[in-house]
Amino acid sequence: MSARRAVTRTALAAVLPSLALGFALVLACGFGAGCASVPAYQREHLADPIMSFDAQAKRDARMMKALEAREGSTGGTGGAGGGCACN
Repeated sequence: MSARRAVTRTALAAVLPSLALGFALVLACGFGAGCASVPAYQREHLADPIMSFDAQAKRDARMMKALEAREGSTGGTGGAGGGCACN
């Protein structure tokens, strides 16, 4: 039984470096796939609050759009200063 155990340890020691290299390669490919450059004209779409994963932000954006359409005005939801635009 001990000879069999020694053979499996030797086989595992021979395979382990290639498994570690394969795992590192897959991990590097996974990290490399997440990198992308975005042109300046498309960044406005990525910064849109409606693009967030939070469902509350999407609902708030829809409510704000309805409020702005009803009131006939936009802005004034958190900026400091007066209405004269002289910050």
